[in-house]
Amino acid sequence: TLGMMEGEVKKKKSKKSIGELHQEMSFKIEPSEAPAKVLDTSEWPLLLKNFDRLNVRTNHYTPLPHGCSPLKRTISEYLKAGFINLDKPSNPSSHEVVSWIKRILKLEKTGHSGTLDPKVTGCLIVCLERSTRLVKSQQGAGKEYVCIFRLHESVDNLARIKQVGIFWVSCEAGTYIRTMCVHLGLHLGTGGQMQELRRVRSGIQGEKDSLVTMHDVLDAQWLFENHGDDSYLRRAVKPLEAMLTAHKRIIMKDSAVNAVCYGAKIMLPGVLRYENGIELNEEIVVCTTKGEAICIALALMTTSTMSSCDHGVVAKIKRVIMERDTYPRKWGLGPKATMKKTMIKDGLLDKHGKPNENTPSDWLHNYVDYRTVKKEPVDSFAAATPTVEATPTVEPKKATARATPRLK
Repeated sequence: TLGMMEGEVKKKKSKKSIGELHQEMSFKIEPSEAPAKVLDTSEWPLLLKNFDRLNVRTNHYTPLPHGCSPLKRTISEYLKAGFINLDKPSNPSSHEVVSWIKRILKLEKTGHSGTLDPKVTGCLIVCLERSTRLVKSQQGAGKEYVCIFRLHESVDNLARIKQVGIFWVSCEAGTYIRTMCVHLGLHLGTGGQMQELRRVRSGIQGEKDSLVTMHDVLDAQWLFENHGDDSYLRRAVKPLEAMLTAHKRIIMKDSAVNAVCYGAKIMLPGVLRYENGIELNEEIVVCTTKGEAICIALALMTTSTMSSCDHGVVAKIKRVIMERDTYPRKWGLGPKATMKKTMIKDGLLDKHGKPNENTPSDWLHNYVDYRTVKKEPVDSFAAATPTVEATPTVEPKKATARATPRLK
């Protein structure tokens, strides 16, 4: 038995020394004319899709460990920054459905992207917590409906077959499909009314984009509470970035993110990459290098302007999405700002950073406060010279010829 056990033990391969490896193998990297491998970002999620196709302004920035990818958030943060593409059931109103989801998921704030009548079914985007900041933009997005209408006159009175039709309509927000059916019946001269209506698209979210039912939401929450499994809940709830994938993108440096969250202007030095086709006053999304949405903004520069300029305001904030202090504060760390803080501490400036009686003259001469309104310089010679008002000349009145009375 001992011999059998020794036979079963596999012999260890003898390791070669470093000198033998150098003699037998070549560690030289041979030159090659083959093109370098391009990073394929077509499968990257959400706002990072086709990241390599964005125009590069600069790659010089310091990555910060704060923040995370939208799909890698903790379940509590995931729910606070998510939405549900709900298949609204018939009979309850939209407000009832939203309040039920709020109670099921135990959240403080919910909203929806456009009211559906009680009998209407289909896509109802329910925004959770922080994603309610996108409700207004989603309410104004386009919608698509499938409608069944009935005409009042029958085809054949003997067979009693009713005229029933169906149409698919893509429309703006605020369109009344019920009125459209009535007008269609008036146009045909028979009269008509809406029989059934279903919304198949709201914004960029359609029936095929993770549509879930109320039972899915209830079961997902039960599975998470009783078994600690959040996979079903993550499938029912989608990150808010999924609603912004149709917007043009601007990628910001990590050091500029928190300043934007506090309302700072989106300046060109903080931009890393930008998309093609950005036009003036177009609604864009500003995001981080990890794919998180920072805010929705209105572009003040086109793509061509960004490529040919090195300073200026890129966009005006419309709605901030990210919470403050998700990323650290990185403003006020420059040499001038540090000197200003020291002077405030020493009493050479007041608590607001404005000059007082102790302020040195070189600071008054060299420091420029860009927050103050610039006034036009006054010419000292023109100010010292008194102005003499010219006496107005009175023109003589022209003699008007009176009409001579006619004698009767």
